[in-house]
Amino acid sequence: MKCRIGVAGCGRMGAPMLAALRRAGLPARGYDIRPLEPVYITDDIASFAEDLDTLITVVRDGNETDAVLFDQQNFTAIPGLKRIIISSTLSPRYVLGLRARVPSHITLIDAPMSGAQVAAERGTLSFMLGGDRAELDAVQPFLSAMGAHFHRMGPYGAGMQAKVLNNMLAASHTAMTRLVLDWADAAGLDERKLLDLIETSSGQNWLASGFDTIEFARDGHAADNSIGILVKDLASALDAAPDGADTALPDLLRAQIAKLTPRPR
Repeated sequence: MKCRIGVAGCGRMGAPMLAALRRAGLPARGYDIRPLEPVYITDDIASFAEDLDTLITVVRDGNETDAVLFDQQNFTAIPGLKRIIISSTLSPRYVLGLRARVPSHITLIDAPMSGAQVAAERGTLSFMLGGDRAELDAVQPFLSAMGAHFHRMGPYGAGMQAKVLNNMLAASHTAMTRLVLDWADAAGLDERKLLDLIETSSGQNWLASGFDTIEFARDGHAADNSIGILVKDLASALDAAPDGADTALPDLLRAQIAKLTPRPR
């Protein structure tokens, strides 16, 4: 069977998402600019584009999305392409602006996801969706292969707006949980005992609950890791802040995340 679904960007999230599609028996292949080992991931643009009608983008940021859609890869020029599902976390302003840049015959759906690499590997991601109802119905089998929770937030762009707001909370959990654990070290408290306490108390949050499974829970900031991506996501949220909004708290949060150093394992 020729490939109909393509995942562009086969890194920490894209590769397990692609694997989930294939486990579900869906005809999917991946594209990445780096040569990767699985035979169903290629760095050859022509091979990836052959017979493709649905493109899922899982690249890092707006610049990489531009490269995939318009510049180096220019996948919007694929003759048979019918829809693009944007699963990267990007500025909602940028995502809305894509509609004027992508050919009108190609449907755009924004479907950013949450749950980190562990959920991608398990096929239990949460998707925040924006788009036409009929089109969302059409891609639901693909989403169901990769996720367990699906939130239809409204028209195209609404999913991304919801995602960056969600990630502001995830960033606050990350910053405060790490600060609490550092202070606990200084007080001589046992990390595991404190995390168990937090799990059943008012401080419970996503990062603390998944501290042993979330891949970046102990990381410091680096440009190419998930903490760096969280800083980028905060910038995306700030880019879409309401006119006149007080951004002092998210600005401070972004600075704190950028200062994180690795936590002992």
